Amino acid sequence: MSGSVDGFWAEFLRAEPAVPPDTPYQVWYFGNTPEMARELADLVLHGTKTATASLLETNKRQPENAPIENAFSVVTDIYGTPMCVIRTTEIKHMPFSDVGAAFAYDEGEDDRTLESWRLAHRDYFNREAAALGFDFDETSIVCCERFRLVFPK
Repeated sequence: MSGSVDGFWAEFLRAEPAVPPDTPYQVWYFGNTPEMARELADLVLHGTKTATASLLETNKRQPENAPIENAFSVVTDIYGTPMCVIRTTEIKHMPFSDVGAAFAYDEGEDDRTLESWRLAHRDYFNREAAALGFDFDETSIVCCERFRLVFPK
């Protein structure tokens, strides 16, 4: 596989000729550390991770990274090396406190329980909100995104 995002996208288009060549796509990575980005992308590649969460407020402040339903994304490691292409299949917005066990399981992280999901995401979202200058709490709106791996298969 190519080391560049453009080359990787071209490989995907060759593998999926039904996708028009001018189809837009986003480029991003999971998490905020090299280890987290690689680990979570690996979970996608192994079929364990089929969902991810972001804060609506973060998406408002960084609209270029906000998920788009039915859109494609090239997921990279933190250094920009492409890992896979996913397609967003569903986006639901809800308060943090309303995120359920099925979604936590589909995120594929840790032991896949709601308890571990809440613990890890509460910590992550608190740090992210502080870095961007807003407050996070149990009523903060979470963007619950489901996706499917489309490349490589």
